[in-house]
Amino acid sequence: MKKKLHLEAIDPIEIYGAGNKILNEFCNYFPHLKVVARGAEIILEGTESDIASFSEHLGKLIEIRHHKTSLTVYDVEDVFAGETSPDRFRIEADAVIVHGTDGRPIKARNVRQQEMVRSYFENDLIFATGPAGTGKTYIAIALAVRALKNREIRKIILTRPAVEAGERLGFLPGDLKDKLDPYLQPLYDALEDMIPSRKLQEFIADGTIQIAPLAYMRGRTLDRACVILDEAQNTNLGQLKMFLTRMGTNAKFIVTGDASQIDLPHKTDSGLLRGIRMLQDLKGVGTIFFSKEDIVRHPLVTKIVQAFDAEEQRDPA
Repeated sequence: MKKKLHLEAIDPIEIYGAGNKILNEFCNYFPHLKVVARGAEIILEGTESDIASFSEHLGKLIEIRHHKTSLTVYDVEDVFAGETSPDRFRIEADAVIVHGTDGRPIKARNVRQQEMVRSYFENDLIFATGPAGTGKTYIAIALAVRALKNREIRKIILTRPAVEAGERLGFLPGDLKDKLDPYLQPLYDALEDMIPSRKLQEFIADGTIQIAPLAYMRGRTLDRACVILDEAQNTNLGQLKMFLTRMGTNAKFIVTGDASQIDLPHKTDSGLLRGIRMLQDLKGVGTIFFSKEDIVRHPLVTKIVQAFDAEEQRDPA
């Protein structure tokens, strides 16, 4: 029996692999089937059952490709072991997300962080708001690093609005990167906890990891990426809309912020909470509200937040 298969809407090299490495591994499971690949066309010659099995398993391999930036021979093994569900990329909410550069396991440390991990796998857009020290951004970056290591995404993009926290940095020396780094240093700090320094510099150099101010997102379409907007309380509604409409295919967007730390000249200009109210009921959008009880920094940070909250209630001005 002879049959032709045609790969639709996918580059054959993404399935065959360099030098047909993945296709050859796949064909090893069908020793009695003659397989000839010509571009997007695959010609099969063999028994009806072998051809049917080949077609079925190839479909599963293609499905895996839709959830990863590239395939490996291990994905072929998973296909024939029956491990092809997209859920296989999930982890339990309290499981280790990644290991730090010092070997320390990084995982959700409280109920709200666990909720954020679950929401990441259930939604394409996540809002996480709450006080400083609750680990919102840290967990977001850990999830992004995990996805990159698993080849589920092609790049990580981290962004913040370039708004000064009540102080003027003035005319900083250096090139554009040098001038922007003070705004973005907290993101570098988190990445350095999870990716060895030399590898991190390679990722930044080749664009696998991009750290940029929010204004640089305009006009882009971000596919196969995990994109994190930090300090989103310092965006207005128009900026938030601009950022969210950058979402491309197979992308995850995470928005973090603290509505009690707005650095804009007029606090009412912040679009974070307004954006959440507009979008939180949409399918595919997850919202996690952290509170001061979820703070995981030094125990004194919780008391500091409580003291400032109490003072603001006494004197709102």
